[in-house]
Amino acid sequence: MKKDIHPKDYRLVVFKDMSNEYTFVSKSTVKTKETIVLEDGIEYPLIKLEISHTSHPFYTGKMKLVDTAGRIDKFKSKYQKHIDRNAAAK
Repeated sequence: MKKDIHPKDYRLVVFKDMSNEYTFVSKSTVKTKETIVLEDGIEYPLIKLEISHTSHPFYTGKMKLVDTAGRIDKFKSKYQKHIDRNAAAK
């Protein structure tokens, strides 16, 4: 096996499922700028997940619609003035 290929900077990180607000703490080396304070009062780095074992249909046995169209509509409405301005300039 090759030596010194694995990262050594593991730390506790909070993973948050954005579809149902479920959070869990695990060790990871992933880099993030966001943080969260849990009920224990300690601030942890935060990783946002689209789906986890608490919301995935394979694990829950239920089909759940992920609102991707709603996010696209929010994006378009947020930047509509830029789209209109570019269309008027042409």
